[in-house]
Amino acid sequence: MQELLFDFISNYVSLSEEEKNAIISLNIFHSKPKGSILLKEGQKSQDGYFVLKGCIRTYYVVDGEEKTTAFYTEMEGITPNCVLSKTPSEYFISCLEDSIICVSRPDMEIEMFTKFPMFESLCRILSEEQLAKEKINFDEFKTSSPEQRYLNLLQKRPDLVQRVPQHQLASYLGIKPQSLSRIRTRVLLKTKS
Repeated sequence: MQELLFDFISNYVSLSEEEKNAIISLNIFHSKPKGSILLKEGQKSQDGYFVLKGCIRTYYVVDGEEKTTAFYTEMEGITPNCVLSKTPSEYFISCLEDSIICVSRPDMEIEMFTKFPMFESLCRILSEEQLAKEKINFDEFKTSSPEQRYLNLLQKRPDLVQRVPQHQLASYLGIKPQSLSRIRTRVLLKTKS
């Protein structure tokens, strides 16, 4: 498990054996079965998540209906808003697949930043990349038609089409499952002609 994380980190910085051992000693690696709820609406938490393997989803429940807001797959992380605001969570986080995740807490991060300052730089870079990606995705969502959103998804995250149930994918795209079926049919017909 840790080799997946170390390989990812090596894209940004080189880790010494001491730094690798410090990460391992934190006991941050966890296996979670499909369907596990990592965070519930109304729950307070200090846990941030980084997906090594699998898929997790964030969603709200509005008038009894789940509204999917994001999917996180391999080498993507999320720090729930409630960690930063120290208030109860407004949404849920659950595992859509059997997943291997790293779970971290602010106190762990501070300890690591103190011992190994380059981890703070690494976390800043990753946070900036994540923020930029989410801004681009939000802008594309707001300015795109439902069909264009689906085409963007096929281009940028084609794996989700195979990994995620259709009703959750439709919710993520801001449409009903029936509309997604019609869009998929239209797109398929266009590619055949």
